[in-house]
Amino acid sequence: MYVGHTTEDGRKQKLLDHLQGTSALAEKFADVFDAGEWGRSVGLYHDCGKFSRAYQRRILENGPRVDHSTAGALLIMKKIHNLFLSICVASHHSGLLDEGNRRISTAGDSTFYGRLKKDLSGKLDFSAYRQELPDPQPPKTHPNFLYTEDNFYSSFFVRMLFSCLVDADFLDTEHFMSNGAVKRDGFASIQELHDMFFEYYKHFGEPTTPINKKRQEIYQQCLAAAEKEPGIFSLTVPTGGGKTLSSLAFALKHAVKYRKQRIIYVIPYTSIIEQTADVFRNILGTENVIEHHMNVDYDDEKADAEMERKKLATENWDAPLIVTTNVQFFESLFAAKTSRCRKIHNIANSVIIFDEAQMLPESYLRPCIRAIGELAANYHCSAVLCTATQPNLDAYFADIGPTLAVREICPDVQSLYNFFRRTTYQFLDVSSLDEVAAKLNQHEQVLCITNSKKDAQNLYKAMDGEGCYHLSTFMCPAHRRKVLSVIRQRLKGGLPCKVVSTGLIQAGVDVDFPVVYREIAGLDSIIQSGGRCNREGKHKAEESMVYIYDLNKSSRGIPAFVRRPLEVTKMTTQKHDDIASVESIKDYFHELHYLIGRNQLDNKDILKELEGKSIPFANVGKEFKLIEEDGKNVFIPLMDDEENQEILSKLKLGLRSRSLLRKANQYVVSVYNNQLAKLCDTGKLEKLDEELYLLRDPAAYSMETGLDINMEDGIGIFL
Repeated sequence: MYVGHTTEDGRKQKLLDHLQGTSALAEKFADVFDAGEWGRSVGLYHDCGKFSRAYQRRILENGPRVDHSTAGALLIMKKIHNLFLSICVASHHSGLLDEGNRRISTAGDSTFYGRLKKDLSGKLDFSAYRQELPDPQPPKTHPNFLYTEDNFYSSFFVRMLFSCLVDADFLDTEHFMSNGAVKRDGFASIQELHDMFFEYYKHFGEPTTPINKKRQEIYQQCLAAAEKEPGIFSLTVPTGGGKTLSSLAFALKHAVKYRKQRIIYVIPYTSIIEQTADVFRNILGTENVIEHHMNVDYDDEKADAEMERKKLATENWDAPLIVTTNVQFFESLFAAKTSRCRKIHNIANSVIIFDEAQMLPESYLRPCIRAIGELAANYHCSAVLCTATQPNLDAYFADIGPTLAVREICPDVQSLYNFFRRTTYQFLDVSSLDEVAAKLNQHEQVLCITNSKKDAQNLYKAMDGEGCYHLSTFMCPAHRRKVLSVIRQRLKGGLPCKVVSTGLIQAGVDVDFPVVYREIAGLDSIIQSGGRCNREGKHKAEESMVYIYDLNKSSRGIPAFVRRPLEVTKMTTQKHDDIASVESIKDYFHELHYLIGRNQLDNKDILKELEGKSIPFANVGKEFKLIEEDGKNVFIPLMDDEENQEILSKLKLGLRSRSLLRKANQYVVSVYNNQLAKLCDTGKLEKLDEELYLLRDPAAYSMETGLDINMEDGIGIFL
């Protein structure tokens, strides 16, 4: 008997059983996107190298390591010359390999063709596979792909097929090794979630107020749009229009009608994710909502069966409702590592809601749009671009193909803006921070949002009276949450409350101020900031002012990603009286993308790499990083916080785990390398490891303004 796996208690899994089990699962997964035969083949031959005597010695007698994955890849190329199947098999342990060049790649280099040139003769005779398996056969069917003018579609297909293989391999191995003890079910079905939602919605009854009638109108338009053929939609609804519930209604009804397997919410900020997930949990039950982002921790030592199921679901997204980040979603779609790729086959045949769609990453906008288009064109997905400030992306989708036209769910967008208008935008003539501070001190309750942390700190210091607060990412997340809780209580109680913040408060943070000041920024940022003014609609729009101020700072040294939106905002506002109108927003994004240039919407040439003849999977996986790592984390010790001190004790002992680091993230401040050097030079930090430092000097962290890094010595521009 050829053995595939062994357990510590001596059980042995037949290799043929593992190959057939993996093959059946991979076929099931790939069948979702019409490639079941491909999945069956890649699963059946992925471990052919284990038929060798060398591998059997390895697994049964603890012999030397054996490269069994190259064997299966060689077999497939020799018998049927199928590059897609072969590269998946060769990569199923290492992660997707760069394809390389058949002629130039040398034996043993890190490319696929380099792997194929390895000399396995005499070292790995796996011909015994013929005793149990037939020779590979070419797949008889091929998915009917749209838009095959370049190689992007094939790179996407390989990654999807690879995902099917590695997930199937993990699951079959897990089932044997745990003797069936691991359970990955227990979630409600899409139909059950649909029924729960619409039963819940009945409790609202017939709307009686004008605002609720308008929200009901938006809701009904979402239900009507859910009947339409799958594809790409936009939902452009101003703040207060109830787009969270309406988009969920669309997703559930559309998923049931067109038999979609799951709903995925993709959201830029963890603060918005947490708020959205709370809404979903209230309606659909805590057990049915899977959050997957850096702040969620399912590894708790006291985890129950429900937490364990959720943790397992984050590995491969095998649950009906996933709430995740732009980073997790898009980096997975362009990844090479098995752990990141494992989940992506489960994106196929889903309804995907991109909340705050204007926050799709600028530097990777074209690759992201191409990926969304590929999912809609060839993997049975429907996508919804959901925001109050809709970017003008129609032309980019049209470039991919004619079937990818974006359909607006609520066609009369301008009338919605007119109805939900809660504020009046006005430009303010000031020339210094002192003048801005004087204006702020005239109000009992006011929010001011700056572009830089330095300005936020200086304005805060100039605030008079009680109830003054500061917010920035120089404060650790746990600290910011406490301050925000106090701010909300004071606003609700009508107490004095003057807040100076960086842009972290402008989107997804539920606060309601009677007046807002905003330093000039991108138009979408200004309008998002306006969403913090008169949020509940308790005052007249003409009384609820959003003042925009421009200190006419020198652009020298200001990064382009900050400078360009300012310039385009100034251009746009000169042409439009109503800066929050639909036409103004469209014009802004059109001009912004034109000024940036198409190349800067893919500034690492990801598409060029994936559209070429030789696909560098591993290199693209390394290059495609939405958050560039240009700094380190500093752990802030808080003496009166018991959890903080417990985490710190474990970190000092050298303990590291995913769960511990996630908990530690609530108490860290990220700093750039130049700022880190400054803190180290002054003896304020202790190095805990290569990525994490400890703040040694308590005086360097203020419970009012956070970490002090002596901003006078740097540019300090942070959005």
